[in-house]
Amino acid sequence: MQKLQWVVGTLVVALAGCGDDTGSTEASASGGQGSTGTTSAVSTPTTGTGETVTATGTGTTGGASNTQGMTTGDPTTATDPTVTATDPTATGTDGTSTTAGTSSTTSGVVPDSTTSTSDGTTGVAESSTGGAEESSTGEPPPCEPGDMMGMGGKVEKSFIWISSHNLHELSKIDTVTMTELARYKTGPAGENPSRTAVSADGRFMVVNNRDSGRSTMVAANEEDCVDKNGNGQIDTSQNKANILAFGSDECVRWSIVLPYAGNHQSGPRGVTWTPGDWDYNLCKYVEPKVWVGYLAAGNVAHFARIDGETGMVEETLLAPGWKGASGYGPYGAALDPQFRPWFSSLRSEFIRVNTDQNPITLTRIDPPAYVQSYGMTIDRDGDAWFGGWTGPVTVYEQKSGTFTAIPGTAGGAHRGVAADENFVWAANNNPCELVQVDRKARTLIAKHKTNPCSTAIGLSIDVEKYVWLVNQGGFAFKFAPDNVAAMKKVDVVGSHYVYSDMTGGQLLSILPQ
Repeated sequence: MQKLQWVVGTLVVALAGCGDDTGSTEASASGGQGSTGTTSAVSTPTTGTGETVTATGTGTTGGASNTQGMTTGDPTTATDPTVTATDPTATGTDGTSTTAGTSSTTSGVVPDSTTSTSDGTTGVAESSTGGAEESSTGEPPPCEPGDMMGMGGKVEKSFIWISSHNLHELSKIDTVTMTELARYKTGPAGENPSRTAVSADGRFMVVNNRDSGRSTMVAANEEDCVDKNGNGQIDTSQNKANILAFGSDECVRWSIVLPYAGNHQSGPRGVTWTPGDWDYNLCKYVEPKVWVGYLAAGNVAHFARIDGETGMVEETLLAPGWKGASGYGPYGAALDPQFRPWFSSLRSEFIRVNTDQNPITLTRIDPPAYVQSYGMTIDRDGDAWFGGWTGPVTVYEQKSGTFTAIPGTAGGAHRGVAADENFVWAANNNPCELVQVDRKARTLIAKHKTNPCSTAIGLSIDVEKYVWLVNQGGFAFKFAPDNVAAMKKVDVVGSHYVYSDMTGGQLLSILPQ
């Protein structure tokens, strides 16, 4: 049977982050860049503008991993040999300009989806099939992507990964039983972990450490861990009190240090996975990739594509003149339904990585000043949602290139956001509450109080479609979207600062169902 590989295209998600290693936020409320539309009437849809820049890409690099993908001893900095790529400028689907990045090839067929053509316009990709190819015997393939566990199948395993930045630790929690199963050190010392991101199949998780420039990958299941010391068993954390020294836990598959500018503001934050290619014979996605954003010297934003299983840095795209407020680098990340990574800044521009183009390009978009982006996610329609710090909850519609503020949400201090089939959820700190928005109608449904509430931080949707609200004060809530009042609390020791796809639910929402 022939293996059919396909790549799907665009989505914007920004995962917001913290202001410093104690969890405090920036007091500045400086706005993002203005758009060509009217920004004074925030309830009116506004068209954003993009700009053309030259994106410089790097070639394949060794990263910081050995044959098992794990860095031990002194952290090794990933190399960054920079070369200048070609610069074919085109117009993106949202009316913004696109620019060249690296010259890597993204192969595959896009079944029944919109893609960019050679002149930058959009159209329907040519495909002889809308899904799987038949084998030479005429038999259908063994399974479709929607047959995967968590995508139409029975949920047997599901985890949420919550970082504790003050303890330099990562918690693995069973979302079904609400039990903390394990804890891991995210680096040798002083790591300040924040954003976590889970692969589409739930097997792997990457956590970014802001103060050290380190990204660390942990396998969720022992069958994916590696017996590095050859003792015939997997040495790994067995419960929340059983924390192994960094470098000793064999479920920590790899850890690399990226060439960031060396301070808290520039360290890696935004992170998202791409599922990889669907293998019909194996009935799973193979060769998943991780995209990580950070700021390097000279105010140049870097977007690195990393082999998900080995930690090898495969390529890096550069965006000079990054516009993040207060000197912060790429703040959040998410994937759109065409499998294109999006990165947001703190209260300013956001970027789409056009992995469906060859060479890969970047589209830079400047939102209206009122957007004030902090947390960010992308829904199943490819629209980006922002939690506004001193601003409203807003949505960016890709097809029209317009921004719309949700009436009744202005004046809050919104952090993490998450989207499910019907609703968008935002964690508000002014006052401390949970904001619920009708995703399609673009209207405010309710502002829910939680008891207790200690700086509501991040939101994520698990594979059973329950919503998780993480508080900085050492606990989290789980609730059904149609029964918020019945939310249940689970204690997770530490101070949490995470805005990202902690469960893999954002990825699941855009995959074939």
